[in-house]
Parts: sequence; structure tokens; C-alpha cells
Amino acid sequence: MRLFGPKPTPLGDAPVAGRELILSDLDGVVYRGPNPIAGAVESLTRAASSARVAYLTNNASRTDQTVAVQLQGFGLPVTAADIVTSPQAAVAMLAETVAPGARVLVIGGDGLVDELGKAGYEVTRSADDAPVAVLQGFSPDIGWTDLAEATYALAEREDGSQLPWIATNTDWTIPTDRGLAPGNGTLVSAVHTAVQRLPVFAGKPETPIYEAAFARFGTRNALMLGDRLDTDTKGARAAGIASLHVLTGVDRPKQLVAASKDMQPDFIVETLDKMHEPYPQTVILKDGTAQVGTAKVRMDGHVAHVVAEGDSAINLLRAGCAAIWCSGLAIYGLKVPEILYKDHWS
Repeated sequence: MRLFGPKPTPLGDAPVAGRELILSDLDGVVYRGPNPIAGAVESLTRAASSARVAYLTNNASRTDQTVAVQLQGFGLPVTAADIVTSPQAAVAMLAETVAPGARVLVIGGDGLVDELGKAGYEVTRSADDAPVAVLQGFSPDIGWTDLAEATYALAEREDGSQLPWIATNTDWTIPTDRGLAPGNGTLVSAVHTAVQRLPVFAGKPETPIYEAAFARFGTRNALMLGDRLDTDTKGARAAGIASLHVLTGVDRPKQLVAASKDMQPDFIVETLDKMHEPYPQTVILKDGTAQVGTAKVRMDGHVAHVVAEGDSAINLLRAGCAAIWCSGLAIYGLKVPEILYKDHWS
């Protein structure tokens, strides 16, 4: 019997409850730099006892086997079959328009070359070899010469035709041990500026990489684990599956409260082990106040008002997100107290 204090909102199921498939991002979720994130390996191993666990990566520079070996080194029981890569999704898209055996210009690294070889395509690095399509993905070795070859191949022909152009992903940046660096989206943008058109994309947040995972593992009853709203969460929402945002990577509370509708996760947790714990329900009170646990936040016009800080910083963040998201108002027009987006988990 509760004698003192406000009544907390009910606890719901754990985010992983009833899922047949757990899809996990890598950097920022499983590891940061060369080291695993504390508790991530144990949490994912536990999840694998009741669901299939697979790993989705937009990084086109590595093969599925290379990624699997890295994860095995952390103690995760994975094989290459558990890794779903943007090159795999890109080659599947290519197969819809270009038959195996055709010559494809590759702007990228081993990940693309390996998947094209498995599918029976011939790889070239020169536009002079008459390729029938261009596949572009990230590699740290890409330079001006490579981008120029893509531009030559993608130039509109005299008859007005153009080669198919598939890019693995749109990530503007990639995390490195020295900070954020230009990602594949930045490199694609250089070619886009030169040829005045855009490729089709295979990786997160586009749906082909998710569809590849659903097809491989035979279910759409999935939960996406991620640390980036613009790729992991946005992609999960586009694919029609639930998403969990973990505060061990790139996007922080400030990005969460400002998230647009297509980037709002279903669950927000501090660390990955929390995906196994009952998750507090969000309750919208009669006056519009959003309550999570005992934390309460209400929108008064364009002002976010903390009614009660509640029982924990994470529940206050969850309540703040719920109140702001439910308002339908753009974040740049709002007055949000710093306590709602204070980063306790960096």
C-alpha cells in the first residue's frame, strides 16, 4: 500500500518481450571504438536465448564475415549469417534490374566487392569498361579519382539514358576514435552535385536493409536497437517495426526531445540491459500532462513545463519527449527547460 507520494504509471512489458527478432545497430550500441560497451554483450546474449538476434550495419567497407569475427572477439555467439549489411541490400536491389554476370562499377571497399562476387557480378573500377550500373558505398580509401569515375559513368548519354545508381546509405558522418568524420552520404553528395541526380539507397533509414533481414529470418515481429534517430529509428518506423533508442551512442537527450514524428522511438533506455526490464507506460492526464513513472511534463502553449521531476532522470526525459511529441509543435518554436534535455548519461 502506497502511503506517500504520487502514484507512478503502470509498468508494461519489457521491450524485448514477445519479439521473434532483435535487430541491433553496431557502433554506439554494441561497441564504441575498439571496445564493447559495458553490459552490451551480456544483454544481447540474453536476448538471443528467446529471440533471433541479428546485426544491421550501413558500413559498406567491411564484409559480413569481418563483422562477425569482430563480434565474436567480444564474446558474442554470431556467424556471418547473423550480419545484415547495406551492400547485401544494395546487391539485392541491383538484381531487380541487372542480371548476374553484368559488369558493375564499384565505388567502395571490400563489403561491396564481396557481395557482388557472391551474386555473380563482374567488378570494375573504371567507367571506361562499359559498366551497366554503379554501386557506391563507404571506404576510407575513396578519393577524387574514384568519385570522378562514378561521375563519368553516370553522365547522361546522348540518347538520354542513364545507368542505374545504387548507394548503400546516406549517413553524413561516421564515428571514429578521433570524432565524427565524413560518411558515405557526404561522398554521395559530391557525385550528386556533379551529375545532378540522386541514387536509390539500400541501407538505414531506407527499408531494403530491413526487408533483407525480414526475408532472411522469416519474421517481421522485430525490435530495432539503435543510437541514431536519423538512421536506426527512422528506418524502423519506415519498416513498420518497434524501435528502442539507447543512450550509449550518438544521439543524446537534446536530439530526442527535438525528434520529428518519423524519428520518435517507442522506447528510450539508458543502457542495453534495460531492454529486459518492464518499461513504464506513458499516461496522458486529463489536462494534457504526460506522466511516466512519477515524472510529469505539460505543454502550456509553446512552453514545456516540468510539473514533477519524478523518480528518475530517465523517466523525466521520457515524459518530456511524450509531452513535446504529442503537442505536434516544431521544436524551434518551443521553450524547453534545460532539465528536460540534461545529459546524465554521456
